[in-house]
Amino acid sequence: MEYQRAAGILLHPTSLPGPFGIGDIGPAAFRWVDFLAETGCGLWQVLPLGPTGYGDSPYQCLSAFAGNPYLISPEILLAEDLLHSDDLVDHPEFLDKEVDFGELIPWKLGVLDRSYLRFKNQASSTLKKQYDSFIQSNEDWLEDFALFMAVKEAYGGGSWVDWPRPLRERQPIALQEAKQKYVEAINRQKYRQFIFFRQWSSLRAYTESKRILIIGDIPIFVAHDSAEVWASPDLFYLDNDGNPTVVAGVPPDYFSKTGQLWGNPLYRWDIQSANAYQWWLNRLRAVLTLVDIVRLDHFRGFAGYWEVPAEEKTAEKGRWVPGPGADFFQTVHDRLGDLPIIAEDLGYITPDVIDIRDRFNLPGMKIIQFAFTGDPEEPFLPHNHNKNCVVYTGTHDNDTSKGWYLRVSEEEREFCRRYLNSDGNEIAWDIIRAAWSSVANFALAPIQDFLELGNEARMNYPGNLGGNWTWRLGGEELTPALEARIKEINYLYGRLNNEQSK
Repeated sequence: MEYQRAAGILLHPTSLPGPFGIGDIGPAAFRWVDFLAETGCGLWQVLPLGPTGYGDSPYQCLSAFAGNPYLISPEILLAEDLLHSDDLVDHPEFLDKEVDFGELIPWKLGVLDRSYLRFKNQASSTLKKQYDSFIQSNEDWLEDFALFMAVKEAYGGGSWVDWPRPLRERQPIALQEAKQKYVEAINRQKYRQFIFFRQWSSLRAYTESKRILIIGDIPIFVAHDSAEVWASPDLFYLDNDGNPTVVAGVPPDYFSKTGQLWGNPLYRWDIQSANAYQWWLNRLRAVLTLVDIVRLDHFRGFAGYWEVPAEEKTAEKGRWVPGPGADFFQTVHDRLGDLPIIAEDLGYITPDVIDIRDRFNLPGMKIIQFAFTGDPEEPFLPHNHNKNCVVYTGTHDNDTSKGWYLRVSEEEREFCRRYLNSDGNEIAWDIIRAAWSSVANFALAPIQDFLELGNEARMNYPGNLGGNWTWRLGGEELTPALEARIKEINYLYGRLNNEQSK
């Protein structure tokens, strides 16, 4: 699928400003959409929206279908009489520009539990009918997820492989007993999902009214400690105790001598294929109810993936294994139509990856930070781009543009300055301008680059176990001057949203 020329900003909702310790999908998110609209941006890119677990990574979610309850807005709950003002007075002294998940999580879940009790005891019949309708229409994933979370909570939050064997193996009697024993905890989980989807649907309708498309994100692999792996173990390579026998990663390369060991269980693509990829079709449909376009992370894994024995401590001793290839994408196309997918085609790319991407006319990715190697033929340089791609200054996994410039060698900086005809004093904006001038249909940059921030504002360091995903706006950064500057660059490079070009 090819798109009209447009531009946008990468900002995960957790990074929005607000008084309650984490960005959420309440009033600040609506103000953010207003800011995007006034700048003439037609795209808003977010990270995966699922419930985060250990490590707080949106790429290691407890479910591939559920929403993140930490993103629920207390202010909207208060406005809808699903909270009392007294429920919000006891919050910790949250940091303004950083998420402290250790402080946030118990407080936020306590607030949601109080909201659930208020809903249970006082909600209108209309709202309860909406709740019942949500439960019924999402039964195929919600029942397993709510039970998974309730049992997980009962056993101290540990992985499902440490549960008693009858529950681990989903023996029918054990499941039935758990549903009865944990009925209130299950209902709390269902309520959180109802509220998340209700609030997100309202926000998405607002973005649609502003003619802004939301780009979402699907990690190719799912977390081992997730409702889906517990509920559908036959779809993954697991042993009799539920532990992975082989796991995902990438082999050693220039950036890492031992590769990257991600640890996610790998799919039984033979089983997936025999089921006409029904699990994946359900996953794609679910995400496309939340967003307009999907960035498919680690796209090359569909052509071939790096398989590592589970007992290995690094990714060095693995092997390449063929993925489902074009058959998967043909099935998706036949069942879902034109694919609103961006292929994250970075890293070690082989001809079969390019063949699949191009056969289905999927836009790939270009990262400007990777461009300044000193070779004018470098594919990431803007003059070598093609229209059907998405150009980024960098992503959540990269340095900020300013941070990159300060980190790399003088040789790389010099080529960058020569190419951009820049003195380096506004390097982030110079790189944005290079991306926006590309022929690529879509151009995006993280909000950190527009704010000319260094690596103190970086969102994620892949491979680091802590300190990621915490950065936030403070609330004073989105000024009229910044708005005007972004609008000007959108105008100059023909990327102004139709609403703003009238």
